[in-house]
Amino acid sequence: MKRTVRTAIAIVLVIAAILTLAACAKVPPEGLWESATYRNDMTFGGGAKTIEVIVEAGEYSVIFTVKTDKDTLADALVEHGLISGEETQYGLSVYYVNGIKADWNTDGAYWAVYEGADYATTGVSFIEIEDGDSFKLAYTVY
Repeated sequence: MKRTVRTAIAIVLVIAAILTLAACAKVPPEGLWESATYRNDMTFGGGAKTIEVIVEAGEYSVIFTVKTDKDTLADALVEHGLISGEETQYGLSVYYVNGIKADWNTDGAYWAVYEGADYATTGVSFIEIEDGDSFKLAYTVY
């Protein structure tokens, strides 16, 4: 009898663990998200300022909480490998966000940047951040 109860408890724990792991896989690795570095909401860093960054591509999105001591959005996101691109005379031209590439020359795609709900009027290199700020980087096809 004890053996049966232990076996039943073990089976329930295994099923619970599998369901928990499945729930963590928030965004499926398909389409635009196939090359994504992170597919779950994540927290990065340990600085004095905390910002929220929503990465939206196609029908899916993830939220990154970034704790940083950097002063600009570009520096805070580059610090954790969340964005990359090319430095130009106008600041960082963002090509990759979370490992997802937007290629203007191929299909007119780019990363639109929002400060709160508003479309940003400057590039990420010139957006100064403060504790509690919220941003969105949206994969956009023109």
